[in-house]
Amino acid sequence: MKKIILFFTMCLVAFPAKADEGMWFLMFIERLNHRDMEKMGLQLTSEEIYSINNHSLKDAIVQFNGGCTAEMVSKEGLVLTNHHCGYDAIAELSSEEQNYLKNGFWAKDRSAEMKPKSLFVRFFVRMDDVSKRILSKVNDKMTEAERNKAIQQEMSLIEKENSEGGKYTVSVRPFFQGNEYYYFVYQDYKDVRLVGTPPESVGKFGGDTDNWEWPRHTGDFSMFRVYADANGNPAEYSKENVPLQPKHHLPVSIKGVQENDFAMILGYPGRTNRWMPAGGIEQNVKFAYPAWVEGAKTGMDVMKRYMDKDEAVKLEYASKYASTANYWKNRQGMIDALTKAGTAQTKSKEEAKFNAWANKKANKAKYGTVIATINKYYAETNLKTSHDNYLSQLMRTAAYGGVPANLGNSLIAYFKENDAKRQEMLPRLNAYVENVYGKFHAPLEKDIFAAQLNLYTVKGAAYGLPEAISKLKAENKGDFTAYVNMAVAKSIFATKESVMAFMKDPKPENIVNDPLYVVSNELAVKMRARSVEQIKAADDFEIAFRNLVAGLRESKMNSIKYPDANSTLRLSYGKVRALPADKRNDAQINNYTTMTGMVKKYKAGDQEFDLPARLLELHAAKDYGQYADKNGYMPINFLTDNDITGGNSGSPVLNGKGELTGIAFDGNIEAMAGDVIFDAELQRTINVDIRYVLWIIDKYAGAKHIIDEMTIVK
Repeated sequence: MKKIILFFTMCLVAFPAKADEGMWFLMFIERLNHRDMEKMGLQLTSEEIYSINNHSLKDAIVQFNGGCTAEMVSKEGLVLTNHHCGYDAIAELSSEEQNYLKNGFWAKDRSAEMKPKSLFVRFFVRMDDVSKRILSKVNDKMTEAERNKAIQQEMSLIEKENSEGGKYTVSVRPFFQGNEYYYFVYQDYKDVRLVGTPPESVGKFGGDTDNWEWPRHTGDFSMFRVYADANGNPAEYSKENVPLQPKHHLPVSIKGVQENDFAMILGYPGRTNRWMPAGGIEQNVKFAYPAWVEGAKTGMDVMKRYMDKDEAVKLEYASKYASTANYWKNRQGMIDALTKAGTAQTKSKEEAKFNAWANKKANKAKYGTVIATINKYYAETNLKTSHDNYLSQLMRTAAYGGVPANLGNSLIAYFKENDAKRQEMLPRLNAYVENVYGKFHAPLEKDIFAAQLNLYTVKGAAYGLPEAISKLKAENKGDFTAYVNMAVAKSIFATKESVMAFMKDPKPENIVNDPLYVVSNELAVKMRARSVEQIKAADDFEIAFRNLVAGLRESKMNSIKYPDANSTLRLSYGKVRALPADKRNDAQINNYTTMTGMVKKYKAGDQEFDLPARLLELHAAKDYGQYADKNGYMPINFLTDNDITGGNSGSPVLNGKGELTGIAFDGNIEAMAGDVIFDAELQRTINVDIRYVLWIIDKYAGAKHIIDEMTIVK
């Protein structure tokens, strides 16, 4: 591996932000944040956090399956993340007879660890700044299409240069709305196996009711193990593979946390929009998010009706329902929080000041029309945004919304090819069919599709429906129930069996007239459709937004000195910090919760608040072992004021020595606007206390052999 000398760009270091705000690149911590963190309790050097040539904290942090974060907690490849991050894998490995979601699972030894079909972890190797190189390839005379093409070509070259012949995955990403570019080098491991998970009544305790709420009592964790070949290299699944020996694993502290303790989180936050203009915030609050909320709830209601009646269906749709419900509550919380905070109005005032600066003689040529262009774009796209969110929720929640078009068009292409090409395409087709129909309940899908079509054709009509859909709406008097029933009865795409029957006796000419394909394809075409005028408006907006960010940084009017999150490794720091006293919490300080408080919520047989009998027995006996707090209670969750977002799920919470004290899994609904604007008073991260994790593994599950391979610090 090449030796890289760390360096720092002036534009990122001039104005340090408040200690608890920001999601920071690790390569800049020495210059940007290290002194602040030391004052708050950090005892590590910047080299111990991020080093290219020596092992450091970064080597213990992995991106988990592309959407979460996890951490290495043993020298034998043991990985710790959230229960909801492992949910898909656990559900995949479960059956009605062996329901690991419901009952939990703990591998008694390595041979009992289970491999899901598709699961990977991504180690971060290094990053570097390529802004000058990429931006040297573009100029202001280019169209957006020309600019994007030139940038994409240079990004591809950089990725190829640093992949070392395919050994590494390399990603070049834009920051500050395309004003800076960095590349990231990763190494992926695909043999990842389930080691243990608590039952859903622990891992998801509180369900949708407690989601985004505090006080919280959720044991949101699961455990996996990374395997490699005999030389420690990534390898496809094999019985010959051995547990990976990571460069660094986190020691686990059972000392506990107290108010104002230093807290550091490393992870892969997915997306923030703190540079978003006022018009974008207003559009989300009034058009995009209400459509998302209503569309998601329509799908959830149908799923829940079937899941409540059939345990097999509940298992099949558990992950899809949980994901939909999470975003449904998030988007409603965003509406409420952004409205209450008046975030759009605050941004408007900032933009008015910027506009005055932008129209001064020295700045007018580049920045003078920026605000007007941005506001014009949002005004013209409000109805489209509402329409698109209703349609996207239809496609997300109803398999019949997107599958017939995707599969149908793939089959049309397949049958046009020669035999050799078909043989090449067939494995991907079969894999798609298995993925779609592997956990699929046709009656449920039929009802969701009809319900979503009924909603979409009412709420999306103001923007304009596809012609064929509008015609069907009129013919069916706005109720698609009968049409969907007929379409499913006659369709090639109704079930896996009907697809397989078609493949045995194919009549490709029938696809384009298939009743599910017709509707699905019309919806897919509408989702992708953009007029010449819309493309031009979008390009003008991108230029204006890029210049807005550049201008705000140049004028020093914006207090945000870090780039938006985009699923790249970041560090945030803060402290253990209570919320105001809450009578619902039995804790002495409202920065932690206890098992006593959890048991008070217990409702026997309730889907959200049931608890395992063994857990109740251990609590009654106060059998907490070495994991009890020094004051005698069994801790469950605790609060910090770290700046995180989605994608940080599963991130390690570390003390000043770099020891694991908890696992981040949620935020509080009062600060739901945090993806757009940071609230220093309200922003909280909700974490599973590592002592509760260890207690579940050791005392509840009796899996002490897992504890024994960790480095426990007392």
